[in-house]
Amino acid sequence: MSETPRTDWAKLVDQLNGLLRLKTTVIGMKLFERVEDMAAIPRIRRPKAVHTTDQIVSMASRLGWTVGITADDLVGAQCRAVIGLAPQDESFRSGERYVGVWHATKEDARARQEALDCVSHGRYQAMAVAPLAAGRLDPPDICLIYATPGQMIILINGLQWKNYRKFAWSVVGETACADSWGRALATGEPSLSLPCYAERRYGGVPDEEMLMALPPHYLEPAITGMTALAANGLRYPIPPYGIQGDVRAGMGASYSKPS
Repeated sequence: MSETPRTDWAKLVDQLNGLLRLKTTVIGMKLFERVEDMAAIPRIRRPKAVHTTDQIVSMASRLGWTVGITADDLVGAQCRAVIGLAPQDESFRSGERYVGVWHATKEDARARQEALDCVSHGRYQAMAVAPLAAGRLDPPDICLIYATPGQMIILINGLQWKNYRKFAWSVVGETACADSWGRALATGEPSLSLPCYAERRYGGVPDEEMLMALPPHYLEPAITGMTALAANGLRYPIPPYGIQGDVRAGMGASYSKPS
């Protein structure tokens, strides 16, 4: 029996960068049932301080580090629960600590907490992130792609090139990591988010970036789709046509197949 070919992660990242001109490192995230398996990853770093998950993710995407954590490395239940390292119990669901800070009433706070997409608690004991091209998480559970809105719509168009589907994404507001890696880990579906206050303040995500989290098997179809679109002249960066020019020549090239 022949072995399944190993994925060339560096090649996939190179193709993504060529198509989208990404500024931020594409990374992978993986959950582990045993801490020992996380600790055995080559060149893994372990935190010496307490962090948010946003900071851990950005150590990989902004600094190029491979980092592994357990629940004890994270600042509180909010970060832990989204990735399944703490239970989504009554103290979590109540959201009492957010009343008067992020929400007007306890009902509002509970509604937000109950809206979060989280990994089920009890199976996993650790998590690691690493640059995807390094191949240290082989395979990762999900990939994280930070991009501008212009880059992101081309990525989405690539995913929709073949086997079209309408994507429907949510915005929970604060704790937007539940919209991205929480949802992608929990559902196995591509998940787009507007990074929240915490991701920007503690994770250093710049104003212009959005985040797509998706299982790795979506990468090749997205690249195939974006390559086909690029061949049709539909590529990033998207050149402004001009707001006062006669639009017919441009529309003919962008929305009609040449005869």
